[in-house]
Amino acid sequence: MRNPAKILLLIGCGAVAARAATTTEYDIVFAGQPSGRQVTTIAADGSLTTRLSYRNNGRGPDLDERIAFAADGGFASYRVKGTSTFGSKIDESYRRRGGRVSWRSSADRGERTVQGAVQYLPVEGSFAADAAIARVLLAAGGRGVAALPAGELTIERLAARTVTHGGEQRAVALYAIRGASTEPDFIWLTDDAERSFFAAIEPGYMIVAPRGWVADVAPLEAAQKAAGKAMLEALAARLAHRLGDEFVVRGARVFDSEHATLSGPQDVYIHDGRIAALYPAGSRASAPMPSIDGSGRVLLPGLFDMHTHESAWNVLLDLAAGVTTVRDMGNDNRTLAGLAQDIEAGRLAGPRIVAAGFIEGDSPHAARADFVVKDLDEAKAAVDWYAQHGYPQVKLYNSMRPEWMAPVAQYAHERGLRVSGHVPAFARAEDAVRAGYDELQHINQVMLNFLVTPETDTRTLARFYLIGERAADIDLDSPPVQEFLRLLKERGTTLDLTLATFEYMFQQAKGQPNPTFGMIADHVPASLARAWATNTMDIPPEKVARYAAGYDKLLAFAGRAFEMGIPILAGTDDIGGFTLHRELELEVKAGIPPAEALRIATRNGARVLGRWPQAGRVARGLPADLILVDGDPTRNISDIRRVSLVMKAGVVYYPAEIHEALGVRRFADPPPVSVE
Repeated sequence: MRNPAKILLLIGCGAVAARAATTTEYDIVFAGQPSGRQVTTIAADGSLTTRLSYRNNGRGPDLDERIAFAADGGFASYRVKGTSTFGSKIDESYRRRGGRVSWRSSADRGERTVQGAVQYLPVEGSFAADAAIARVLLAAGGRGVAALPAGELTIERLAARTVTHGGEQRAVALYAIRGASTEPDFIWLTDDAERSFFAAIEPGYMIVAPRGWVADVAPLEAAQKAAGKAMLEALAARLAHRLGDEFVVRGARVFDSEHATLSGPQDVYIHDGRIAALYPAGSRASAPMPSIDGSGRVLLPGLFDMHTHESAWNVLLDLAAGVTTVRDMGNDNRTLAGLAQDIEAGRLAGPRIVAAGFIEGDSPHAARADFVVKDLDEAKAAVDWYAQHGYPQVKLYNSMRPEWMAPVAQYAHERGLRVSGHVPAFARAEDAVRAGYDELQHINQVMLNFLVTPETDTRTLARFYLIGERAADIDLDSPPVQEFLRLLKERGTTLDLTLATFEYMFQQAKGQPNPTFGMIADHVPASLARAWATNTMDIPPEKVARYAAGYDKLLAFAGRAFEMGIPILAGTDDIGGFTLHRELELEVKAGIPPAEALRIATRNGARVLGRWPQAGRVARGLPADLILVDGDPTRNISDIRRVSLVMKAGVVYYPAEIHEALGVRRFADPPPVSVE
């Protein structure tokens, strides 16, 4: 399957029977903008070769792939070479000879004897591989098929449609493949005997379709959204536990997010979805009611992830991690609004979503979203749209012109909106702060302040590789760094550092374990764990230590910022839940005390969203957005991974149930619940 952590490969596969060689071209479109092409050739012997290249947000893969098929439709051999989204080298292969299989990738290598139907899952696979895998699963008649190196795959048919282009009609069907990641892989195949690849869709974001057909597959996007939503609605109904109008959490110690302290054991009463009362442990209930055993556990406000890019499946991982509020920092506005409405209405399970308005400048390196502006007037019009639709802030991006920063920030402030974002290319973080930014995104964007020149184009991968090459040389005691820290303090500029997102980029070289997710890899589906085991950046062996030292300097800067009282947020920009837990661990590694890291993930988030003190704390009268953690994360921050119960407006969820529904082995058992 394709890499679950990144959309790398978006291509197709024809049938495996011998035929005359055929070539099919696919358009790759992001947010309506042509961004690349896929050329797939099926040889006379049924083997398939694929060439893929696309660019979005200044990055993308370049791949050459070849698949030969066995009689049963599975892989006889597989090979892909090229470069990944962030520039690391890809060279993966697999071969089956009789009952013996062997493979080699940047994540692992192995060989074994197998019997019966098995299917290899490439680490950096493509939709050519997905289509072949789908056919193997369909041939198995709905039975699970063993995956290599581990796991089991299943497939489900969800919908069928007819698509028309220029008088030509294609009957197609939508399938969901489960078992490779925490969410289904959706794929459209032709609805005929060949079941060849037709389209791949990430609703609101990306479409891959035969050349010239992109505009004609809009009905498929709607059908896929409806099918996925039906799956999620059924899951939400099963996962939500409503214990009644009133119940009590008994004997838990309560985290005070205002003072970063922990109370003695308390009984916390919930009534009509709100916190009704806090009593010393051992209190007498006024009437019989359900009782949740909190003894030996810590009760905290629900966590805030202040940098997400949400999807309908990712929000489940957020909720399982104890995240009850997220700030989405860039998405398809219509898709995100629909998701937020479905969650608010209880149709889907997930955290509360607060959206930031994304504004990008037009350039060949632009990240394609709803507002990609060509001039200052268009930028101001985008601000007006967001203000009139109730957004609390706007986020400016890499291709904005530096000279637009100040007038756009002033215009947004006049309309009551906060301003945050990336630092536009050819500018520095200091310029953005002086232009009126209230907040800066990403530690690399902050540290580039000391590395860029007026000629540095940070719309490209330079914004990552320059950090790896030179961040280790930054002297944090030097006048430029100290002056910049004082500027941040004086202006009250908030830092959304996303430390975890950059940890594996700079500290995981080829063949090295993943420092960000390696400790939980045995909990997730094997394909996702293998994706985590691959290196993201192309770090030369002789520079591994230098890149690691550069990341250590980023952590040290975060510690200095905290010591100076510069407000910090807990944000992720990666897979839901797991990344936030690691973010908090890294804040502690940077020198921030565990209780302060928890305050960052609760009070600070509520403050920036304008919801403090009505949210982000455990207090009488507030919505019952609460999490129960086994252990004491104020002493050992890693205990935050052991969330045993999540409550959102008084509705109870057990992370063990959510995780297992997504193919993830549980981290903590649900607490006992009884009726007094």
